[in-house]
Amino acid sequence: MTLAEERRALEEQRRQLEMDQQAFTKRVEIEDRRLEQQQRLFDMKFKILEEELVKLASEKQHMERQKAFYNRVKEFETRNAEAEAQKNIVRGELFFTGVGSKQSLKKRYKDLIKIYHPDNLDGDKQTLQEINREYDQLSKVFG
Repeated sequence: MTLAEERRALEEQRRQLEMDQQAFTKRVEIEDRRLEQQQRLFDMKFKILEEELVKLASEKQHMERQKAFYNRVKEFETRNAEAEAQKNIVRGELFFTGVGSKQSLKKRYKDLIKIYHPDNLDGDKQTLQEINREYDQLSKVFG
């Protein structure tokens, strides 16, 4: 092989090497851009997740405050219902005013049981308990 042929072959190899180097550089640039895009996409997704997490935490706090509020309302209503029930109970001695004998006591007791028994529409358990308590006391007195 002559010197000119070797030069041509070396020149051809050099051009091929330069083309390979340019192709490699382009692939590296393309890969770098792809990685940058992936990083931007990841950052955007991460930001969205952070915002949603903050929103969920806020909603959780709101729900807990609502739950506490409704629990307080329920407690208040329960206390008011109990107080109202206590107001509606008539004292037993008022039912038996004017009773002077054991016979009249029994008659009045039977009439009151018919009226205030819990199975009746006007029935009330607490009032019936109060009537029974007072009847027991008066039956000892008339006994």
